[in-house]
Amino acid sequence: MLFHSTIRRELARSFGANLLVLFTIVLTMLLIRTLGMASKGSVNPQEILLVLTYTVMAQMPIVLTIALFVAIVSTLSRMYADSEMFIWFSAGRGLASFLPPILRFAWPVLLAITLLVVWAWPWANAQTELLRIRYEQRGDLDRVSPGQFMESSGGRRVFFIDRDTSGGKQGRNVFIADTDANGRETITSAQAGRIEWIGQDQFLMLDRGQRLELPPPDQANDTIRVSEFESYGIRIGGKATLDGQSAKFKALPTLELLQDPTPAALGELSWRIGMAITALNFVLIAVAVSVSNPRAGRSGNLVFLLFSFVLYYNLVNLGTGWIAAGKFDWRLYMLAVHGGVLTVTLAWLAKRHYNWQLWPRRSASATAATTTATATTPQGGHA
Repeated sequence: MLFHSTIRRELARSFGANLLVLFTIVLTMLLIRTLGMASKGSVNPQEILLVLTYTVMAQMPIVLTIALFVAIVSTLSRMYADSEMFIWFSAGRGLASFLPPILRFAWPVLLAITLLVVWAWPWANAQTELLRIRYEQRGDLDRVSPGQFMESSGGRRVFFIDRDTSGGKQGRNVFIADTDANGRETITSAQAGRIEWIGQDQFLMLDRGQRLELPPPDQANDTIRVSEFESYGIRIGGKATLDGQSAKFKALPTLELLQDPTPAALGELSWRIGMAITALNFVLIAVAVSVSNPRAGRSGNLVFLLFSFVLYYNLVNLGTGWIAAGKFDWRLYMLAVHGGVLTVTLAWLAKRHYNWQLWPRRSASATAATTTATATTPQGGHA
């Protein structure tokens, strides 16, 4: 059918262009953020591409939602500006008649958004969290680059090691400056060092060196202790196993969230379900509010569209925090927000479709009668 094929072709062209632009912008922003995390030591610099891939996958539901919303708005606005909408209206097509072709085009995108939110979002976050935790829990010796001073994960220890070629497990000319919680500073140097596992703890075993203990600044009168050793061990790493409790709720599978009645889990669950509903509501909002007068400016309509998008999306994000804090029941909040937006949107769409008027206009005959009566009424004065 010509009507349906024309609408879907316009939407496909606009959606592809918007998706490419938004994906490029989001990719650039996430790349800058990932590079910043790598420079701060939060992620492994060698795993930047992998972390970026997982992060982009987690953000794709939002990108697809925005691209679909902008595509519908831009397509309908262009049709209004070129008077194509009035041609379809004169052919007997109302505004609600645009919903079937738009929904037929949008349902694969809505399905993809739902699958990404339910499955890809927690999986990508879990993989990113796993990479971050694994990098943070690696041995302090693994953080050191040959010939460079490097600070440990806790910020209280500085390493300098000349590594040999035995897989990074041994090094020469080891220097360690350590400060404990009481402010006591210890400087240790050795001719060689190697990594050993004792139980679940990682140790740096030093050979042929000396140890210098300096008193805290508030105890400057204390003596300085100097000792030499043939072998000395320093705990430098965490446990070999990762702690599963460190995973955030956003990294938990959706099925586990359904089985967890805690407010934090329900808040995350409401966000995932809400994003799928939000994408559908945005399709209806785009159809309902994209009506514009080609002889009037488009800036006011675009500002209203942007405001409605930002307001709705922020309500979804704020609701996640409120539900996690136990302030609202997640079912009632979702019914109030998403159900309220759906009701208002359908009412607005019906008003546009049937051309309902909030305030009844005066008919032409009444206006003419009023004008005639005004013209025949004598002006004030004395005979």
